[in-house]
Amino acid sequence: MCGIVGYTGKQSVAKQILDALELLEYRGYDSAGIYVTDVPDKGSLVKSIGRIADLRAKISSDVKGKTGIGHTRWATHGQATEDNAHPHT
Repeated sequence: MCGIVGYTGKQSVAKQILDALELLEYRGYDSAGIYVTDVPDKGSLVKSIGRIADLRAKISSDVKGKTGIGHTRWATHGQATEDNAHPHT
C-alpha cells in the first residue's frame, strides 16, 4: 500500500517527513521520495528505491523547505526505479 505524508512548518521539514515515512516501514513499498519547497515551482525532489534509510542517505543539507510531501510507492505499475518512484512533479 502507498503512503503519503505532508508537512508544513516554521523550519526545514525534510527530517519530519522522513521520520513519518519511517512509520510506514514494512507496508510492501519498493521506493519512496520527498519533495520540499519554500517557493512555488522551485523545490528539492529526492527519490530512492528500497527502504527509507536509503532515501535518508541521499538527503543532503541543501534539501530545505518549510512545506513538503513524502510518498512511498507500492509496486503496482512499472519496475522499481527512481524514475517510477513517487512523488512525481
